[in-house]
Amino acid sequence: MRFIVIGISDAPKPFIQPEVMRLIQNSSVFSGGKRHRQIMSPQLPKDAVWIDITVPLEDVFSRYNTITESDIVVFASGDPLFYGFANTLKRVFPEAEITVYPTFNSLQLLAHRLIMPYHDMQIVSLTGRDWTHFDQALLSCAHKIGVLTDKTHTPSAIAERMLYYGYKDYQMYVGEHLGNPTEERISTLCLEEAAEQSFTMPNCSILVGSHRRRFGLPDEEFQLLDGREKMITKMPIRLLSLQRLDLSEKHTFWDIGFCTGSVSIEARTLFPHLKVVAFEIREEGRALMEANSRRFGTPGIDVHIGDFLCQPIETLPPPDAVFIGGHGGRLKEIMEKVNEVLADGGCMVMNSVTSAVVEQSTHRAHSKEVFVETCHRLGLLLEAPLKIQLNNYNSIEILKCRKQPSSR
Repeated sequence: MRFIVIGISDAPKPFIQPEVMRLIQNSSVFSGGKRHRQIMSPQLPKDAVWIDITVPLEDVFSRYNTITESDIVVFASGDPLFYGFANTLKRVFPEAEITVYPTFNSLQLLAHRLIMPYHDMQIVSLTGRDWTHFDQALLSCAHKIGVLTDKTHTPSAIAERMLYYGYKDYQMYVGEHLGNPTEERISTLCLEEAAEQSFTMPNCSILVGSHRRRFGLPDEEFQLLDGREKMITKMPIRLLSLQRLDLSEKHTFWDIGFCTGSVSIEARTLFPHLKVVAFEIREEGRALMEANSRRFGTPGIDVHIGDFLCQPIETLPPPDAVFIGGHGGRLKEIMEKVNEVLADGGCMVMNSVTSAVVEQSTHRAHSKEVFVETCHRLGLLLEAPLKIQLNNYNSIEILKCRKQPSSR
């Protein structure tokens, strides 16, 4: 099977290189979207066979598989290897021969219209995707972000999300119908203006600006549970706990018993690549996490409210790092449940408060003792604890264990 993938612009009569035009004239089977067919129909042979690219794509691929006597010429927008259909063909038909004839992609065209260098631009596609990579770009404080949009993730929706999470110091450039001489429009807007406007498809946008990111978020800036200062992991302890979790090398982080959300938010701030899943039994935690996420500009934290031991965690991405911030006296059960899904080599970290009252109590086990005993029983590898005291607070031991790779 051989595919010839030709990138075209949105112009009604796009320029086609003579070499490429000869390929078109000598071919009989063509494919592309509805807009591509409208643009290219006048250039096709009279006996041309056209295969529409529509969902479900499996039906399209089945049609392709019936073509055995001819190359398939596929029309795509811009550069077919830039988040384009050529990548899909490579994945679905790994043995196929693919030749690509690109043109400028939409973000290149927008940068050209603005006379804007784009070698330092971070590219994000929101076309048929969620906010994950866009949020990562914001959290990374990218100075220049190029965004491919769709009907849901419009320039207006992007501006609204940025404003909601406090990313106000950006300017938005929007290009509509780029390459179409009669419909092309370039707009330069502040985010407040962009949020109030509607834009025609297809379009793309470039964001230019700055955002300051802090190392160590001040405790006093968090909204607290009923104003209780003790219901937050203090900033120095928080940073040491995150260091013990070694999150720079991790993929999915679970914060169990998040309360104010300070550990989740600090982790999201410092490690934008990280998938953060946060659990809290109290319904008040939902509003606290939302308020504090907005305050510190950390979108994308996956929040779950309710008893952790009743949560259907099998549907969630398995963690390779877990912080147990609260356990309600059921530490053993929580560790057992986490251990069922914890990735090999993954770790659990917990802060254990040491006080004379707790140490002298004969009615309940010290959380450190439960942690250590459970680790031994589950075959988890304990690491040396880190003991620290902050100001006049009780001393804290930061406990850590790792799940050893299973032998096969």
